[in-house]
Amino acid sequence: MNDRANKAEAVVLPPIPAKRYFTIGEVSDLCGVKPHVLRYWEQEFTQLKPVKRRGNRRYYQHHEVLLI
Repeated sequence: MNDRANKAEAVVLPPIPAKRYFTIGEVSDLCGVKPHVLRYWEQEFTQLKPVKRRGNRRYYQHHEVLLI
């Protein structure tokens, strides 16, 4: 068997800044997930409920970023 297939690859993510709200672009960069995936997850998982303000822009709270 292939050794690489047996080992889980660790992904190093940047530290999450001490902010109250994050835009979808910031969350995408911090978590390594594309914005369209975050929008999809918002529909699928009730734990993700970003606040929508200013022209329907999404703002994720710190606890939601930790969840992602």
